Amino acid sequence: MGISIHRYDAVIVGAGLAGLAAARELESRGKHVCVLTKLHPLRSHSGAAQGGINAALKGDDSTQSHIFDTIKGSDYLANQEAVELMCSSAPETIRWVEHMGAAFSREKDGTIAQRPFGGQSFPRTCYAKDRTGLTLLQTLFEQAQRDGVEFWDEWYVADIIYSGNEEKIVSGVVAYNIKTGQKGIFYAKAILFATGGYARSYAINSNAHANTGDGLSIVARRGIPLKDMEFVQFHPTGLAGTGILISEAARGEGGRLFNSDGERFMEKYAPEKMELGPRDLVSRSITREILAGKGVGKDKDAVYLDLTHLGAEKIMSRLPELRDLALTFLGLDMIKEPILIAPTAHYSMGGIPTDVHGRVRYDIEHNIKSFYAAGECACVSVHGANRLGANSLLEAVFYGRHVGQTIIEDLEKNKFLTHKEPDINDAAAMLKEIDGLISSCGSERVPKLRSELQKTMTENAGVFRTEEKLLKQKEIIKKLKERYKNVGIDDRSKVFNTDLQEAIELGHMLDFSTFIVEGAILRKESRGSHFRDDFPKRDDENFLNHTYCYLNEDGSVKIDYKPVTIGKYKPTERTY
Repeated sequence: MGISIHRYDAVIVGAGLAGLAAARELESRGKHVCVLTKLHPLRSHSGAAQGGINAALKGDDSTQSHIFDTIKGSDYLANQEAVELMCSSAPETIRWVEHMGAAFSREKDGTIAQRPFGGQSFPRTCYAKDRTGLTLLQTLFEQAQRDGVEFWDEWYVADIIYSGNEEKIVSGVVAYNIKTGQKGIFYAKAILFATGGYARSYAINSNAHANTGDGLSIVARRGIPLKDMEFVQFHPTGLAGTGILISEAARGEGGRLFNSDGERFMEKYAPEKMELGPRDLVSRSITREILAGKGVGKDKDAVYLDLTHLGAEKIMSRLPELRDLALTFLGLDMIKEPILIAPTAHYSMGGIPTDVHGRVRYDIEHNIKSFYAAGECACVSVHGANRLGANSLLEAVFYGRHVGQTIIEDLEKNKFLTHKEPDINDAAAMLKEIDGLISSCGSERVPKLRSELQKTMTENAGVFRTEEKLLKQKEIIKKLKERYKNVGIDDRSKVFNTDLQEAIELGHMLDFSTFIVEGAILRKESRGSHFRDDFPKRDDENFLNHTYCYLNEDGSVKIDYKPVTIGKYKPTERTY
């Protein structure tokens, strides 16, 4: 079976909200677009987002308040220009998806309903019951299809075609069809990565099985840096034992947290905001209660989330899916009894570095031609060290569309840009990796290595970190990488070879996990989601910087820093 060659104006990798928003924007402007995705678009992880999407729409709320809350919540690591662009565009973004058919929940007067989320000065989270992500995903997928976007489902993108010499340009991607094993080279005048996050490197996480961070390590292996990778958000309320998400909407609607002594313990940690403190603070508070021996459940590793006082009518009208999840996985009915929750690895603040318009950088200051990133895989950075709830859907939809518009502008400026001449050598790295795994007789197996990675990342680089634990994890990853060289797979077929796919994904997980740990070791402070027990204070004098990690040819990591650009909002102590 040969390698097929394809040409487009733009190739988008990933079919979540960011990828779909960009695809629709490009196709509606007459560009020839293809979306490559390793699963059906409606199974993209964006559909799992439950709680809502932020915009300052009414009442005393304002764009300036939204901007300030986002920057404060980021522990002042956010790019203030990017935050201002996103928040000021939020109301128009809501109107854009609403006019396409997104059915938001409504107030009695017909206006879009909004609920409070953590770290907000005003209720600004627009929602569709507790299925907001799925509502938006379905809407954008339908409209992208209607406009003629080509979707290549179940194609695994394994590499970019990158000239890293003086020109610094990405001219395509190489991929293979999971269903058949067919290989393909996709040349384009613009490549957009919208490949999602990387929380699957932790044992208890809320991410879809497909969220293995492939896009990040694909670019890192080409010498392109990754930014702020040490910042991994733990959502406060994952179902105990599984990590399946119980949306912040549950607390936004009035859910209360209790320990085994019946104490509403957030009074100790955030007396003003209580359960609606920022996610990093609430996650640490829950974990402290568990470590203090005040956990609940069989293993005393959870706390109670109580919604019984809301009543059946409110729960069924606003949180029906969350009730179903608790019933299915815990056998607990939140209408009648508290449910058990604990922090779960949830969101990636770090990722592929871009400028404010989504152009990928090859170092701290300079952009790569024709290469873009948007959504959770990108680090622009609108979330800094900690993301506020319901800003992720906003980032995905707004920046997906905005980067699509950027691509259109760039293509118009470069009308004479032509496709790269076909070269079978562009697929060499992918073919070598696939052939090596298929033919390997190694004794190591993917599930065992992956489980060890996830378990140790949770233990040593989780909610609380110390230098001792992080250095231990660095050595563990080093040994796992050595063992990975001896990995073997049992399935040698070409049709739906998930054994092969998971082996490739594990290689990516090991690479980017190195970045998380290396960045965390050198960041000797506590900021947002990165909390060091041995350095519990934020240190603006030494660490008000973005971390840029480069993967060296020998597998080691080089780290550089860029000072955060401060706008009108100066760093102050973050109190709630």
